[in-house]
Parts: sequence; structure tokens; C-alpha cells
Amino acid sequence: MSKLKKFDKAILSRVFDDVLTDPSDITFDNIAGNEEAKEQLKQTVIYPALRPELFTGLREPVRGILLFGPPGNGKTLLAKAVANESKCVFLNISAASVLSKWVGESERFVKTLFAVARALEPSIIFLDEVDALLVTRNAGVSSGSHVTQRVLTQFLAELDGVGSGKERILVLGATNRPQDLDDAALRRFPKRLLIPMPSEEARVQLLTNLLRGQQDAALSHEDIVRIARLTKNYSASDLTQLAKDAALGPIRCKLFAPTSQSLGFT
Repeated sequence: MSKLKKFDKAILSRVFDDVLTDPSDITFDNIAGNEEAKEQLKQTVIYPALRPELFTGLREPVRGILLFGPPGNGKTLLAKAVANESKCVFLNISAASVLSKWVGESERFVKTLFAVARALEPSIIFLDEVDALLVTRNAGVSSGSHVTQRVLTQFLAELDGVGSGKERILVLGATNRPQDLDDAALRRFPKRLLIPMPSEEARVQLLTNLLRGQQDAALSHEDIVRIARLTKNYSASDLTQLAKDAALGPIRCKLFAPTSQSLGFT
């Protein structure tokens, strides 16, 4: 931690307070579907993190992984599960936490972020909506574009440092717009995993997980299968919201049941 003394205390405080995330108890078992992505993450992240002595030379793990696909299907949950199961420190970044109106502050934040990741390794830097941070340089001129370009340049330099060194740091990006990523940034994520809309089997599993422990849920397995068939093209977050709305049904009946007074009979 002594290596961090040269960095700005205010920026360090932002990283530790706003970015460094408490350990999560989420595991892959808590996440319905995405079996292929989970297996790939086990092989490329978790096993190397737990047994680093086995993964050297040609077996050396990748330093950048991109999770892409439609929104609401568990990219952030997968990232948290990876950090938990690999026993890595988790630094959760969004564009809002990086970009600043003050000249040079955003670049210093990025540099400090990677310094903290090195000090606390093994660590995972999770870039949520990474396309907002590493946007293509062909996107045209817009408000704040100069700041974004400087941030991109600093990120590319730091990602190169991670890829060439022996630090146990993984940069995990998530986006539903991979086409907006800068080409140079995209090359820093050699492993890319599609996180698709849930299959019917995954929807059954997700609904089962959501209803588990819900005492007044009188749905049979056949009912759940029927609902899963009717919810094609629902994302995982859509299904979660559907289950929450349905769970409120009995409460609505109890709290808002018509009475003789409300109907004007008294």
C-alpha cells in the first residue's frame, strides 16, 4: 500500500469509497442460464486465480474479457460471481465515476484505479457499460468528447501495462453496444463472451429460483414451464419484474379489496 502514497488523496478516497466493492456472496449457482459463459469464465478466470502456478507460459490467462449482449441478462451478476468465486478484490467502475469536468482529473482517476488494483491484487476491474468509456474515435465531436478521448488514451496505456506485466489483474468489460467500442480498445479484450437472452430452460430455472421460498406461490412446475413458454424474448430482468408484480397480487387483494363502505352501501 506504500506505493499509493504518491497519488492524490481525494482521488484515492473516491476509489476506495465509491469503486471498491464489498465482497459479494453471489455464486454461479445463483445465476440461471448462461452455462457456456459460466464455464468459459471458470476456465479463463477462476481456475487461474485459484491455481496461478499452473497457468504460466502459453497457459497464462487473458487480462481482458468482454461480456456483451442485450441488457438485463446478468452481465453484472456474472462479474460479481467471478470475483467472489475467484476470491479477487472487485472494483466496479461506471462512466459517471470516471469522467470529470476538471482537466486531467479523469486521467488521474484511471491511473489511480489501476494502481489500487495492483496494490490489492488479485483483483478484477469491472467496467460497466464500457462503450461509454472506450467509445470509438470515429464517433464524431460531441460535448465532453475531448475528455472521453483522453480517458480512452489513458485506459489503453493502463491496459497495455496489465497485459505485459505479471500482475494478477483482470479487466472485465460489459456492454450491449460492442460496435461502439474503439478498435484499439476492443483488441485489449481478446476473450469475448456473448450473454444472450435466456433460453426457455433458463427461464424455467430463473422463475423457479425467484419463486423459491415464496410461501403463497401456488404454482406447479407445469405452471412455470407454461409461463416460460409464454415469455419468449423476455430478458432476465423482465422476468424478475414480472415475478415481483405477480407476488404483489395477493397483497393488492387484501389491501384494496372492495368493502361495502367503499362501494357506497353504507
